[in-house]
Amino acid sequence: MEKTETLEGFYERKFNDTAPKIQQGVGHFNVFRLEDCSGAHGAPLTYSRRDFYKVCLIRGENLYHYADKSLSVNGTTLIFFNPNVPYTFQPVSGNMTGYFCIFTESFFTEKIRGGLSELPMFNPRGKPAYIMDESQEKTVAEVFEKMLEEIDSDYVFKYDLLRNYVTELTHFALKSQPSESLYQHPDAKSRITAIFTELLERQFPIETPSQRFSLRSAKDFAEKLAVHVNHLNRSVKETTGKTTTNLISERVLSEAKSLLKHTDWNVAEIGYCLGFEEAAHFNNFFKKQTAYTPGAFRNV
Repeated sequence: MEKTETLEGFYERKFNDTAPKIQQGVGHFNVFRLEDCSGAHGAPLTYSRRDFYKVCLIRGENLYHYADKSLSVNGTTLIFFNPNVPYTFQPVSGNMTGYFCIFTESFFTEKIRGGLSELPMFNPRGKPAYIMDESQEKTVAEVFEKMLEEIDSDYVFKYDLLRNYVTELTHFALKSQPSESLYQHPDAKSRITAIFTELLERQFPIETPSQRFSLRSAKDFAEKLAVHVNHLNRSVKETTGKTTTNLISERVLSEAKSLLKHTDWNVAEIGYCLGFEEAAHFNNFFKKQTAYTPGAFRNV
């Protein structure tokens, strides 16, 4: 099954050992500036579900993959993330700036009529992205700035106020027109292939001996994409002319060559990083692809 990122996992990925203690069954809320979370501690955002809601004001040009759709966003966009739908971002140019807040369903328990899932922007079949003009951006940014100020205050009822700010964002969005500028792949097979390719590339480059290539088979990718492996294989083959396994092998081989030529890691370390449990398995793979052993290739 596809792995879901928990709140604990989010804080560990973003802030390493500065994660707050998350109380199970208790509503949680926090708010951040995007640029404060994309530096040294900000690990890449993987394509997966989360167990919390997220509202984000993003500036810049990005591709946003949501379920089996891809949304092209350029300028300033207010986007609502649903725990039931996997998503990821792909920056197209420059760094993302803006704000985001995260919260659990229980943070809003009995506070919103009908529950969060009934709001159009949080419905899995809804339209989650709202393009902001200059005036709208200013209004939404001011709400996020109020959240940032309030989260650090000693006001006894600050979480009630923070709930109101999130509600204000949802109503502001409901009055706006959802973005229809979907990034147009020719068809669903091309869309799946594009997301597969992105997931493959996100695992590289390998930069430390402790980093590991984890999605190694078509089945691994299919589970991550929540599609049947046969559907993924057919889509990739019809779109690229190559099998899923061939594309994975080609990318692993490319990275292996780079590591052999540009690091002093031993062959066993490189093989392990690339997902081979035994050095002999890596040697066999490399020789089959190149006619060289890894050691011989390094010395060419």
